Amino acid sequence: MSDKTSRPRVVLITGASSGVGRSTARLLSQNGYKVFGTSRNPTAAQELPDVELLPLDVRSDESVAACVKSAIDAEGRIDVLVNNAAYELAGALEETSMEEVRAQFETNLFGVVRMVTAILPFMRRRADGQIINVSSLAGVSSIPFMGIYSASKFALEGYTEALRMEVGPLGIRVSMTEASFLKTAMTDHRQVSAAQLEEYRPFRQRAFDAIRAHEGKAPGPELVSQVILQILGSRKPRLRYRIGQAKVATRLQRFLPEWAYERGKRSTFGLE
Repeated sequence: MSDKTSRPRVVLITGASSGVGRSTARLLSQNGYKVFGTSRNPTAAQELPDVELLPLDVRSDESVAACVKSAIDAEGRIDVLVNNAAYELAGALEETSMEEVRAQFETNLFGVVRMVTAILPFMRRRADGQIINVSSLAGVSSIPFMGIYSASKFALEGYTEALRMEVGPLGIRVSMTEASFLKTAMTDHRQVSAAQLEEYRPFRQRAFDAIRAHEGKAPGPELVSQVILQILGSRKPRLRYRIGQAKVATRLQRFLPEWAYERGKRSTFGLE
């Protein structure tokens, strides 16, 4: 958790006011890291001991630049970036407007790109740094009626793979987490496309009910936080860290015939 001068490693975590971000900020601060968390409205967020909350809207170039500058001015460096800020957009693909699609990608993908682009110059100068992107099983196996959210995570997967290869020779390590269902506040904050086509109504509702049922029985965000702590402690971190049921799902996807895997997914989401 410390560098050669025994100073605590400095971590910047986006979306730290709730869920995985908040849990990770708490865990890392308890383990000796200097943690900056971010929130679009830090004054309204519940305080975390030993975590400084900075204002950040990952959709804004100016906000990203100001946030990174605040952390650098305070500590002189950022050793670790955890890109966690995201939200879930639900609805049938045909129901989803282009404005809703753009907004989803603006946060879930372009927000990550902004943060990485802003922080990389500081990491390159020191030839050291670590980036952890919080992806999802949805970025490996798409969820019906959450297709745009899945697409944003698929895009994040491709971006992260390329980033790892490009910055690895510069001394910067890149990894991502892929968890399945989690019991977090994202369930209650999930956005639904404004359009509601009657033809999709019964199938959409079955899928939504199945997703909520799986989330209700799922582990909490601490499952991901523990893995992020493990990644930071690894001398040679991997690209992908599949967590919980994501391990099982990806094995089934790999080894089952396509028709069998798809049938299993239909059953999982009440579409049989």
